[in-house]
Amino acid sequence: MAGIREFGDVRAAIRRVGTGTWDRFAASDPGLLRLMAGLRTVAAIALTLVALALLGTHVTYMVAGAMTAMVSTFAVKEKQVRGQAITLALGLPVALAAMALGALLHAQVIVGDAVFVALIFGAVYSRRFDDRGTALGLIGFQIYFVSLFVGADVSTLPVLCLTLAIAFACSAVVRFALVPEAPAHVLRRLRKAFRARLAQLVASQIELLDAGPEQLDKVLDELRRRTARLHEAALMIQDRLEEGTPDAATAALLQRRVADAEIATERLGMLLLNARSAERADTLTLHLPNAPVPASRKPVPAEADTTGTLRRDLNALHLLVTRTAFDDRGTAVAHVRNRLLGYRDEDGVPKASTAVQDVFRGIGEAARSVLGLRLALDGPQDESDDTPATTRSREEFDAEDVSLGGAEEPEEETRTGLRRPTTRAAFQVTVGSVLAIIGGEFLSTQRWYWAVLTCWVVFLNTSSTGEILVKGYRRLIGTVLGVVAGVLLAGLVGNHTWIAFALVLLFIFAMFFTAPLSYAFMSFFVTAMLGLLYTLLNTYSSALLVLRIEETALGAACGIIAAVLVLPVHTDRRTDELLGTVLDKLGDVVSASVEQLSGGPASDLLTKARDLDTALDELRASTQPLTHPISPLRGRRRTVRYLVALLETCAYHARSLAATAELLPHSKTVAADPRLDRAGRRIAHNIEVIAAYVQDEGAGRTVTSGASIASMLKTDGSDALPSGTVTSRVLRHLQRLDEGVAGLARPLDVPVADRADAKAVRV
Repeated sequence: MAGIREFGDVRAAIRRVGTGTWDRFAASDPGLLRLMAGLRTVAAIALTLVALALLGTHVTYMVAGAMTAMVSTFAVKEKQVRGQAITLALGLPVALAAMALGALLHAQVIVGDAVFVALIFGAVYSRRFDDRGTALGLIGFQIYFVSLFVGADVSTLPVLCLTLAIAFACSAVVRFALVPEAPAHVLRRLRKAFRARLAQLVASQIELLDAGPEQLDKVLDELRRRTARLHEAALMIQDRLEEGTPDAATAALLQRRVADAEIATERLGMLLLNARSAERADTLTLHLPNAPVPASRKPVPAEADTTGTLRRDLNALHLLVTRTAFDDRGTAVAHVRNRLLGYRDEDGVPKASTAVQDVFRGIGEAARSVLGLRLALDGPQDESDDTPATTRSREEFDAEDVSLGGAEEPEEETRTGLRRPTTRAAFQVTVGSVLAIIGGEFLSTQRWYWAVLTCWVVFLNTSSTGEILVKGYRRLIGTVLGVVAGVLLAGLVGNHTWIAFALVLLFIFAMFFTAPLSYAFMSFFVTAMLGLLYTLLNTYSSALLVLRIEETALGAACGIIAAVLVLPVHTDRRTDELLGTVLDKLGDVVSASVEQLSGGPASDLLTKARDLDTALDELRASTQPLTHPISPLRGRRRTVRYLVALLETCAYHARSLAATAELLPHSKTVAADPRLDRAGRRIAHNIEVIAAYVQDEGAGRTVTSGASIASMLKTDGSDALPSGTVTSRVLRHLQRLDEGVAGLARPLDVPVADRADAKAVRV
């Protein structure tokens, strides 16, 4: 019996290790999107190669088939299966037409180049027609490129067309049968990734509680990173809700629960930092890399036992996050949940300093959010062991569920003519491609298309000159390193065809797996793969790979020149536009939240908050050229980082206000406070002034500072705020938001009224 028990313990330990490893992997790749994209592409190529090998196809056609299978797989980005099938079906005739053009114009250099340029313009312009237009344009351009790569002509056209048809058929088999991409399955994996990242964040908070002064910097960096990754997973879920849920009500429910869990856990981290700091920590500490770490305070003797209780309860919260409803049998999860939810009642909070008591309250709110997340993800659960605190939380969830409904998408401004990004990019890429063709012909009359391909690629998913410059730089670095790897691999592989194909598949998987993480890594794997393809085609030489570096540098330079000279969108202008959008969204969230907290009508605050998050993510991406290490303006780099971090801090407090306001109509313990409207008007006024200055329309206006939010709300001269209102829950968020918005004025050179002037300003 002892041996059986030991064997069972070993199996359980192995299962825990395996589960923990998989959870970490799932957290690093939310929804397994990168893994599935790589597997889907590699499987399509492998199936195509097997089919062509069984038909006795020449290696040249196998290379063409492999490249076509890759293009037809990664080009299709639609989320619905039906849409994917339609796009793939339309893609085949587009691919056949592109291959036919390439073969017929094989000997017509000038006409062929003109057609290639026209294809480039059409491929970029077609991005205005959503995912399907983008996919068809990409397929047309890439297959014409394949025809140039394999030297297609009229005599080989029939076999190449058959090869294309086989590649598309294999891509369809893999996409719809072997490695399917159903929206509901993707959303389910994203939900698991969110749970895993939530558990990682709680684990970092436990480390924060125990970290010594010499470890605090490292732990705080990890806390920042995991907070950002949790936010990323929440946004990815938001992006998949519409397609992955059966109706709008279910989507709204899941959105609410995910937002609650994210906000409550992020707030718990801030409360922990406050509890172990000599002074209240600035929220900016969680959003600004390399921010000063607050001085740690020594716990007083009365709190020695409290630290152990905090550690126990944080571990209990981690247990709640990691356990699903199906794992609850035979465990004390219900008891743990009830104990943590008891901290939502003032009578259940242990005696300690105010900062430590806030942490216990934060644990209670985080436990409530985890309960809501479990109900949304795992369905109804056993209520037989519920305490009154747990029952109250369930009743609040039931009241919220009744009020949830689908959110209407706001209409976006439609830009026309050359103001439309796709039209502008089409002209820019076309001009850059013409320059790349001319320059590429001087370097090589056979391989000039590498310069064109680089020019095309640096424009994808970029919106400003700075972004194009950084992307071109990364592609060149990856290409140089890839050439070195290609030289080494070509010498090792020699004439071993199937070993070369196996390495090609490995590099393609790595290319798709690393693409969202690092464009330089992706370029490295692409170039190393091309070295192997040239080996298969018996055209490999070291000089050829050196030529690729030259063509890549030329293509990147042509793209940058076109971006600077043709309808340029300077990085400053782009970031100013996005900054204005972020400020507008921030003002919408704050105004609507404070209105509801003051007793006004309810509105869809979480959708507004997610719109703010999306706009902030776009701003963060657009500022990368300004914060990149190659940027020579170091002072400006620090200013931009500070500004973005300050906006992230404001967004965090705005999300918290929205989440609290959403709870207010269903709460049985707190009531609205009309006095909050005054504080909200001052914050909204300051946001409006800053947004006006960003748009060069704020002359003569100033940001208002002055009395703290708390003093503005005290109308009877007493120091204590009346209990029974929502004020005590949102006061800190309002104060930090007021300070954060006022803090935006300095880096943006917006005038701030001093305290004397502020008294005369009505808000």
